[in-house]
Amino acid sequence: MGKTTILKKIFPSAQYLSVDSEPVREVFDCYDPMAYKQILKPDVDCVVIDEIHKLSDPGRAAKIFYDQIPEYKLIITGSSAFNIKNKASESLAGRKIEYHLYPLTFSEYLVQKGIVNNFSNLFVDKFSLNNVYSFDMQSILDNVLIYGLYPETLSRPSDPVYLQNLVDSVVFKDLLDLRLIENRVGALNLLRLLAHQIGSLVNYSELSKRLSMDVKTISRYIDLFEQSFILYKLLPYSTKQRDEIGKMPKIYFYDLGLRNALVENFQSIQNRPDSGQLFENFIISEILKTNYYGSFGFKLNFWRTKQGSEIDLVLSKNDGELRGIEIKSSARTGGVAFSNRYPKAKVITVNKQNFYQ
Repeated sequence: MGKTTILKKIFPSAQYLSVDSEPVREVFDCYDPMAYKQILKPDVDCVVIDEIHKLSDPGRAAKIFYDQIPEYKLIITGSSAFNIKNKASESLAGRKIEYHLYPLTFSEYLVQKGIVNNFSNLFVDKFSLNNVYSFDMQSILDNVLIYGLYPETLSRPSDPVYLQNLVDSVVFKDLLDLRLIENRVGALNLLRLLAHQIGSLVNYSELSKRLSMDVKTISRYIDLFEQSFILYKLLPYSTKQRDEIGKMPKIYFYDLGLRNALVENFQSIQNRPDSGQLFENFIISEILKTNYYGSFGFKLNFWRTKQGSEIDLVLSKNDGELRGIEIKSSARTGGVAFSNRYPKAKVITVNKQNFYQ
């Protein structure tokens, strides 16, 4: 289910205007509130402008609509929030509430497939190993680790061609249109190198040497990829103790199908040396999405000392609540060093047997 489908379920009576339509695009690109009013229906109070990022100046269009046609509630959608922000010549500060629509959560995937009819919560304190499912959980998980959770996978399951085309048709389109990437080949090589390194510490200087690109360009391109919702950084958790790593991030991908397309590997999970990294990326992304959708307010980090002790994910709040999550492919436990360092933290081991509760 995509963003437009979701909005039509929530706001069935709204007027929907897609910028994909040339006449609609021409109207909104004139930036005249009187022209806008001419295409609005008088019997609705909510208007959805879909794919607004395709306007030459979406921020200006949204501001004019919001300020000068206040009798309508305005909802705008775009495939790239980054594109909208960078094309906006007028600030929308104080006029907007943003909602991010990530790839499907695992629970959403199961619901959309008709396998289950409820949602799980990854922020529980205890995990049970005794759950019995009426479906092959392991097989479904293995498929998700390879092909990801983009909504399109519901209608195009196990389709590597779709994901490979996605790299070329979507990943760089907005960035190239905005002329923010000068070196497409270098940027793609960087993205592929990062895809090979999920879950590892990322050293910008080392990337610079391997790719023959300066560190500033490496840093800027990674920031662009993050703002484009291709990948995200986890920063280290540190209370500034001398042996804790406090600078180098780890990088994960929002969708594993896209990641596997970048490394050109769709082999089954049983034949892959990176199966552990894939499961780790999957769990951290699930928690990231659940944290955002549920407004739980946790900060997400990882923890590692210079001696090599680590825990995969740290959830913290300003009120002092602290949780450590160790992610294992098997049923082994971990996180002892983190527990010793932070005895008040709740430590949970998540594995393939207990991740879905």
